[in-house]
Amino acid sequence: MDNEPFLILLADDDESDRLLFIEAFSEIKIKTVVETVNDGVQLMERLNGSENPIPYFLFLDLNMPRKNGLECLKEIRSNAKLKDIFIAIFSTSENEKDMEETFLQGANVYIIKPNDFNALQQLLYKAVASTLIYEGNTFNRDNFLLRI
Repeated sequence: MDNEPFLILLADDDESDRLLFIEAFSEIKIKTVVETVNDGVQLMERLNGSENPIPYFLFLDLNMPRKNGLECLKEIRSNAKLKDIFIAIFSTSENEKDMEETFLQGANVYIIKPNDFNALQQLLYKAVASTLIYEGNTFNRDNFLLRI
């Protein structure tokens, strides 16, 4: 992926969160292409579509209609074609049980959505930059929760 942009996919049912996410990535100094889907059903249709490229990094909201983020995470990690996608849980939930469950189900990192745009940019940059450091390795519990 030397000079090619990283394909980033966000699954989030909140339109304003999707727009802020796109805007934040447009100002980050990592070459990316950002796509979004509105819920877990759209996410899985997008990922399972044979004509769609596999994203490098998936940001996954936990609380979505039709199919929630945890259901999607389990389905992705059980699919050989999708199992290597870097997955960040991107949620407002600070619940330790949510964090533990997503870690056990194979999420690479857990990000609590910040209320500040600059903090959002920093978190997104740090999340994607971190994958370059850990590429080929899995994250561990010590660096699972990403904060600014």
